Amino acid sequence: MSYDEYKLLKVNIKRGVAFTTFNNPPVNLIDVALMEELEKFTQQVALDDNIRVIVFDSADPEIFLAHYDVGDLAQYPDVPPAKSSELHPLNRVCEAYRRMPKVSIAKIEGRCRGGGSEFVLALDMRFAAKGKAVFAQPEVLVGIIPGGGGTQRLPRLIGRSRALEVILSGNDFKAELAERYGYINRAFPENELTVFVNSLAYRIASLPSGTIALAKQAILNAEQLPIIEGLFEETFLFGQSCALPEAKERMNRYLQLNGQSRESELR
Repeated sequence: MSYDEYKLLKVNIKRGVAFTTFNNPPVNLIDVALMEELEKFTQQVALDDNIRVIVFDSADPEIFLAHYDVGDLAQYPDVPPAKSSELHPLNRVCEAYRRMPKVSIAKIEGRCRGGGSEFVLALDMRFAAKGKAVFAQPEVLVGIIPGGGGTQRLPRLIGRSRALEVILSGNDFKAELAERYGYINRAFPENELTVFVNSLAYRIASLPSGTIALAKQAILNAEQLPIIEGLFEETFLFGQSCALPEAKERMNRYLQLNGQSRESELR
């Protein structure tokens, strides 16, 4: 597949990883144009069997991804619309990455607020640069609440009380504190971030695609099912993984290399 037609996204495919860079100057705003490209890219990458991992970063060293276009939000009608049965476009995209049988990673080196924060919360992993990355849900400061999943994803990640602190304060949270709260996976010195993320992305992309999909589905089940039902599902998915041809090949190769020897286990 070709990814050359995008103007606000730069996509570089290497070793099963789609390195995807936001480039929507001047502030990487989530506007209509970016949402259109992001929706198209999301649909395209979901169908690309050559891609197993998607890594998002930014062309702007100071802003990873800004908030949703307030000019658009200010045009909402004076009478609140009825409850919709269809997801908002940003929620559609976010849910696609949450459910996609591929791994999505955010490499964050600048500000990530509002809709930008909500986007990365839906991805599978978030890693950030110490001294540069900043996170926030500042919507309350203009009188509204998060509308791209922030009120639903943050409590699941960091708990009710901390989610209330983030959302009702509107304050910035630096990478170190975001790591402590569980907002992100880990925070790294700036010169270590890219090396770690690339290494992790390539390592995951080297796995069989079926293994990645089954592992992610089993973990998603843990969010949605009671534990006993989840264990039944895990056993079922485990059986599917053991039947994968690539898994059979890898397990037999491991045994041929004497992988279960004491020397090998300690290495």
